[in-house]
Amino acid sequence: MEIRLYKSPWRALKLLLGCAAFVAIGLWIIRKPDAPKLVGWASIVFFGVGGVVSLFQLLDRRPQIIINELGIFDRVAHHEFINWEIIQDAYLMQVHKEKLLCLIVPEAFEPSQRKTGIGKALKRLSKELGFQELTIPLGLIHIDEVRFTQFVVAMTQAEQPATRTQLLLQYNT
Repeated sequence: MEIRLYKSPWRALKLLLGCAAFVAIGLWIIRKPDAPKLVGWASIVFFGVGGVVSLFQLLDRRPQIIINELGIFDRVAHHEFINWEIIQDAYLMQVHKEKLLCLIVPEAFEPSQRKTGIGKALKRLSKELGFQELTIPLGLIHIDEVRFTQFVVAMTQAEQPATRTQLLLQYNT
């Protein structure tokens, strides 16, 4: 039993349309004889790249988050399953209307343990800002973030795989 959460295609579509509008403005600026051409080209290049990224986001149908009895996997935050046994707690943060699920794990399991220099400095900065190293962005997925956070906390507190299976079934309904 597992839960697969996918990216919302509407966010990618909105980004694609916004980028297309700014590329069109850049083209309009280039065609005006008295307008600064550098501004037009910068708009075309920057928002053109944004359009390509949004098109990839729109067409990418791989699951963003996978949850099962063993742990949680997020394609962005961490490229391996994070076992429930190492997650001590979870909490929700918000930055500019973007929701982030922060996972508290023992220091030995933090990704920065395998990094040096800048990675360790960024760890310190993120901790000072109230984040954790394992932070799952929820902005790309259309879900109730509070309910999802409560579910993740319940999964971390469940001691038996059968209890986790029951929680997975309850979340799906």
